[in-house]
Amino acid sequence: MTIGEAVVLGIVQGLGEFLPISSSAHLVLVPWLMGWTYAGLTFDVALHLGTLLAVVGYFWRDWLVLLVDGLRRAPTVEGRLFWYVVVATIPGALFGYFLEKQAETVFREPLLIGSMLMIMGVVLYLVDTRAPKKRKMEQIGLGDGLFIGVSQALAIIPGISRAGITMTAGRFLGLRREAAARFSFLMSAPIIFGAGLVQLGKITPSEVNAPFLAGVAVSAVVGFLSIGFLLRYLTRHNFVIFVWYRLLLGAAVIIVGLLR
Repeated sequence: MTIGEAVVLGIVQGLGEFLPISSSAHLVLVPWLMGWTYAGLTFDVALHLGTLLAVVGYFWRDWLVLLVDGLRRAPTVEGRLFWYVVVATIPGALFGYFLEKQAETVFREPLLIGSMLMIMGVVLYLVDTRAPKKRKMEQIGLGDGLFIGVSQALAIIPGISRAGITMTAGRFLGLRREAAARFSFLMSAPIIFGAGLVQLGKITPSEVNAPFLAGVAVSAVVGFLSIGFLLRYLTRHNFVIFVWYRLLLGAAVIIVGLLR
């Protein structure tokens, strides 16, 4: 992998991890469309480390409060929210563990990815435009956390989008758009950390080269900016721009896949 390819994929990961457009789909599609070879496990770890740094860096104050209250003052709003995030992480971790092989093989089929991009785009649009939007993040309960966590597990299929499916689930439960996005971002830290930790032990120090470092840096910076952008954007706008993007990209992928 060249540094230029690393930068492009770092941008793709930083945008796709936190916007509802599916980073895993784009990390499959960009090399597929460009004719690049698969970057391998080492670079996957680099990209996830970058987005982990982004979400922890953006929400470090929130996480500090959640950790302290979760471990010492569980009955408080923040203490309960900490444990809801923990519960929400469990389904995704189980799916990732038992379906890891499928995620690296059959789930990477471009036609499947294109279909998922379009289907989940329609689902996001229907839920976002019809669901109520009155609940704040402080009103999330244990059942809500578990429901959003189960939805997150489905994101093992590229094209569904971890951010997209969890925000859709949050909107279905009546959360305000920015509240659904914030809870989705908080949920992302444990699942990204766990995925990165599992894979990190499989790489050697010699593999931590210039493209690796470039991927970490670019995905971290772009991811940090993406979080801030989406939280501000959703205070005034809906998800329709991302819905159209998913529909157009999904259709293009299916057409190219059939032609090839």
